[in-house]
Amino acid sequence: MLLFALGFLLVIFQPSTGQFPRVCANTQSLLSKECCPPWDGDGSPCGELSRRGSCQNILLSQAPLGPQFPFSGVDDREDWPSVFYNRTCRCEGNFMGFSCGECKFGFSGLNCTERQVKTRRNIFQLTASEKNKFLAYLNLAKNTPSQDYVIATGTYIQMNNGSNPMFRDINVYDLFVWMHYYASRDTLLGGSSVWLDIDFAHEAPGFLPWHRVFLLMWERQIQRITGDENFTIPYWDWRDAQDCEVCNDEYMGGRHPTNPNLLSPASIFSSWQVICTQSEEYNSQQSLCNATSEGPIRRNPGNNDKSRTPRLPSSADVEFCLSLTQYESGPMDKMANYSFRNTLEGFADPQTAISNPAQSGLHNALHIYMNGSMSQVQGSANDPIFVLHHAFVDSIFERWLRRHRPMLEVYPAANAPIGHNRENYMVPFIPLYRNGEFFKPSRELGYDYEYLQEPALQSFQDFLTPYLQQARQIWPWLVGAAVFGGIVTAVLTGLTRACRKKKGGTSSEIQPLLIESEDYNNISYQSNF
Repeated sequence: MLLFALGFLLVIFQPSTGQFPRVCANTQSLLSKECCPPWDGDGSPCGELSRRGSCQNILLSQAPLGPQFPFSGVDDREDWPSVFYNRTCRCEGNFMGFSCGECKFGFSGLNCTERQVKTRRNIFQLTASEKNKFLAYLNLAKNTPSQDYVIATGTYIQMNNGSNPMFRDINVYDLFVWMHYYASRDTLLGGSSVWLDIDFAHEAPGFLPWHRVFLLMWERQIQRITGDENFTIPYWDWRDAQDCEVCNDEYMGGRHPTNPNLLSPASIFSSWQVICTQSEEYNSQQSLCNATSEGPIRRNPGNNDKSRTPRLPSSADVEFCLSLTQYESGPMDKMANYSFRNTLEGFADPQTAISNPAQSGLHNALHIYMNGSMSQVQGSANDPIFVLHHAFVDSIFERWLRRHRPMLEVYPAANAPIGHNRENYMVPFIPLYRNGEFFKPSRELGYDYEYLQEPALQSFQDFLTPYLQQARQIWPWLVGAAVFGGIVTAVLTGLTRACRKKKGGTSSEIQPLLIESEDYNNISYQSNF
C-alpha cells in the first residue's frame, strides 16, 4: 500500500539531477552546443534575472593526462561535456542544477541559505517501518519515469553530429545504473575495435569523489520523487561479516529456493530487470546500452572464486587502509602502491598496500563476493545492494579525510588517467561537478554517518576540555610567571620613582631613558615555558 500511495507523487515531484537534461536533448541544443535552460522561477536562462546564475562557456582543464589512454578525439567523454555542449549554466552562491534551480548539497531554503546536515544510518539500526519505507522507495524509483532526464542511445557521430538526436526515456533508478555504465564503458574505436583500459569512475583518483557525487544525486532523487526531504541512504557495515547479512527477504532479497543464482520470489527485487550488462554485445555492434531489459538480478553470494576473494573484508583491513597517508601514488591507477584510494578500491593488498590486481580486497571484494550482477563493473548498480555498499565505502573515505585532513592540493592536479585530474568534470553528470569539489568532509556537503558522529554531549565545556587539561598541566608555570612578572614590575616601579626624586629639577622633555638600548634586550617580561 505504501508503494501504491507513493506512486501518486509522480505528478508532483520531479527528479532533477542526472545525465542529459530533457530540455537540452534536441537538435537545436546539440547544434548550438548550448544547454542553458530557463529557471521556472523567473523564466530566464539559468535564473539570470534572479541572479541565480548565467549561461557561460565551459572552462576545461588544460592539465596533462596520464599515459593510460593514447587517443584523442575518439570518445564523447573526453573533455566532458564539450562534445555535446560547450556552454552551460554557471550557478552563483549556493545555487546548483542544470538551470540553477536547486540548492547545493548541504543547503536548503528559498534562497539556499539554510545549512543542513543529515545522517546516514546503519540499515540494521532502522526500525521495521523505516526499513520497509526504504525498500518501497527503491521500488518506486524503479517504476518512476525520470521527468527531467533522458539517456543517449548513440554516440555523437551516430547522431550525425547532433542533427539526429538519439535519446530515450528511462526510470529514475535505471538512470543511475546507466550513468554508472556510461562512465565505465569501453571506448568504441570503429569497426570491431574497442579500448578497454579506460574508466572515468574507477581505477584512478576520481573513484571516491565520483561515487560520492553519485550517491548524493541518487539520495536527492529519492527525496524529490517521494517528497521525503529527510531521506538518507542507509549503509551496510560489512566489516568482519561472515556472510551477506542483508541477503534475506527482510532486507535486500534472499536466495531462490531452486535456483541459487536468482533472488527469492518473496523479495520485491526478484521482479526487477537489469540493464547495461552485455558489454561484449555493445562493443561488437559499436553501440551504447539503450536500457533494454536483460533479465533478472543475479546474485549467489559466497560462491565466488575463493582464490581471488577468500573472505569479506575485516576491521583490521579497514584500519590498515586508514593508516595510509598518501591518497594517491605512482601511476595513479590500479598499479599504485601505498595509495589509500587504490587500497580502499581493492586493487592493492589491504595488509601491505602493494598493488595486486589478481586479488580483490575491500571495495572490490564485496562486488566479487556477490557473484552476480554486482560483480560486473558496468552493470553493478543494478543490484540495490550497490548503494548500501558504496555508502559504507564512502564512510571509510570520510574517516580518512577526518583523520588526515588533507589540503585540496593532495588530490592530483595533473597526470592522472583521463577524466581523473582535480579540475576535470565528472562523466556523465550535468550539472557539472569537478573531482576536487568533493574531496572534502561530508558535513560540508550536508551529510554525516551515524557511527562517525561525535558523542551527544558536545557542549561548550566538552569543546574546552582539552584546552583546560593543557592549562592544568602548565598551571604551576603560569603562577611562577605571574610572580616573576610582579617582582620585575615592583623593581622597575621603585627604580622609576627613585630616579624621579633624584632628578626632580629636570624637565620631562630632557629626562634620560630609564634603560639604555643595549640593556633593553636583556630584560625579559615573560617566562619561558
